[in-house]
Amino acid sequence: MFSIFCPAPDAPPLPADRIGPEYKRLRFQVFAGIFIGYAAYYLVRKNFALAIPDILKEYPQYSKAQLGTAMTGLSIAYGVSKFLMGSVSDCSNPRWFMPCGLLLSCAILFIFGFVKEVYASLTVMIALQTLNGWVNGMGWPPCGKTMVHWFSTNERGRTVALWNVAHNVGGGGVASLAMLGVWLFNDWGAKFYFNAGVAAVLAVVTFLLMRDTPQSCGLPPVEQYRQDYPPNYSEEHERTFTFKEIFFGHVFRNQYLWAIAVANAFAYFVRYGVVDWIPTYLQTAKGFSFQESSVAWALFEYSAIPGTILCGWMSDKVFKGRRAPATILFMGLTLLGLIAYSFNRNGPLWIDCAALIAIGFFIYGPIMIIGLHALDLVPKKAAGTAAGFTGFFGYVFGSAIAGTGVGWLADSWGWGGVFSTMIVCCLLTIAFSALTLGHKAESQSSLT
Repeated sequence: MFSIFCPAPDAPPLPADRIGPEYKRLRFQVFAGIFIGYAAYYLVRKNFALAIPDILKEYPQYSKAQLGTAMTGLSIAYGVSKFLMGSVSDCSNPRWFMPCGLLLSCAILFIFGFVKEVYASLTVMIALQTLNGWVNGMGWPPCGKTMVHWFSTNERGRTVALWNVAHNVGGGGVASLAMLGVWLFNDWGAKFYFNAGVAAVLAVVTFLLMRDTPQSCGLPPVEQYRQDYPPNYSEEHERTFTFKEIFFGHVFRNQYLWAIAVANAFAYFVRYGVVDWIPTYLQTAKGFSFQESSVAWALFEYSAIPGTILCGWMSDKVFKGRRAPATILFMGLTLLGLIAYSFNRNGPLWIDCAALIAIGFFIYGPIMIIGLHALDLVPKKAAGTAAGFTGFFGYVFGSAIAGTGVGWLADSWGWGGVFSTMIVCCLLTIAFSALTLGHKAESQSSLT
């Protein structure tokens, strides 16, 4: 029944004169597949945050903290799923695995959009959000697995940085498409079903573009193709590991991985503490419209595109494969933008937008670098699990707490308490990232 998820078998080797052209073509193709697919996942993940002001208006019996619990359910499920599905992904064919999760998420959002009765029950909302978080966890691990199989160590910083832009294309697109859907259908439920329709089409496109490993296409491993071998590389790295080998041999004993996982939790609290609450903060605390808050949301997401690419380039070129310095630098600059955002409590929208642009520009670099660092720290056959491990911390201990936690802080201590907490989290991200300053991503080709 689940045979379609099994890794594709190795194909007969292609003639030597076809290897170069096929590698170039398929590398571009699979990169486009994971880019489009992951951007589409973002179109169907955080829609509930956009709808909170509408739910509060039509169902005044709910508090911000209660609705934040639904976002917490999504984040916890996503974090756990990202970890567990990471290990499943390491043993699966990403071409089938990734689109399947996306289509399941689309189905859940159609329910949110068309069946308004779900909003009469907080329990139902939390359950659906939690289920959506679980199937969303099927998105990142196959992307990480694809990148480590098709792109070698000394090009991975730039590759992952460029792919990471998919977060922001999708993250900015969710608000833009929601605004378009509401305009077309005059229904706030379109924030769910219109986005889901677009994402379902993109799931099909993703399937058509993606492939499993180079060997499944008759090509040699990417290390051989580019003559770029990580330290201690052997044919053993091409073998699919058992779950026990992945968890206990390469993940749980890795001290650097634990440090960046904890750093990721604090970074994710800042990221989602800002973005998930942009609509609610700007509309309920400052009196701006849905259109104005949607523009601010999009600016936050789109400003991350050049910032993320710059951070990846700096980690490769300026810091010579050392990931921690880039994380520390960009989190320090995120802190400055966050302070500006917090001080504009009664100021004009343009200052909020400028501060959100600065935060978005800098916060996504560390988010990307921590995920990249996880890939550097383990053999490629354990990449999905390592990325899922850091993602688990990010979502369960970061994003999840930013759901209920920010709602509770806003209800109990006001937005000043929210901003103070996020400032502390910036500092803690820097502190835990500093514990990995001794690690550098290396390849044998760069050492000879």
